[in-house]
Amino acid sequence: MTDFNPYQYLRRPVMTERSTNLKEDNNQYVFEVVPTATKPDIRRAVEEIFKVKVTRVRTMNVRGKTRRFGKSEGKRPDWKKAIVTLTEGQKINLVEQA
Repeated sequence: MTDFNPYQYLRRPVMTERSTNLKEDNNQYVFEVVPTATKPDIRRAVEEIFKVKVTRVRTMNVRGKTRRFGKSEGKRPDWKKAIVTLTEGQKINLVEQA
């Protein structure tokens, strides 16, 4: 393989109520990833950036919502979400708002 840059696959962590519950209950973390990223790419990127062992990666494509701006209508962009499961006892220390 050529040069692998793990930062080109992960865009940002998704911090919602549901993702917080997944983290606390199942040791799962949610990330927004590049739409062309594959499961092996996401696994390798998370393992290299955070120095953890990934057991499972689940992905889904999220369709952007349609929004109205006055009389005109717009659409938010589509994006891809990855739910990453870590092995027991490992965790990722993401910066959280208090």
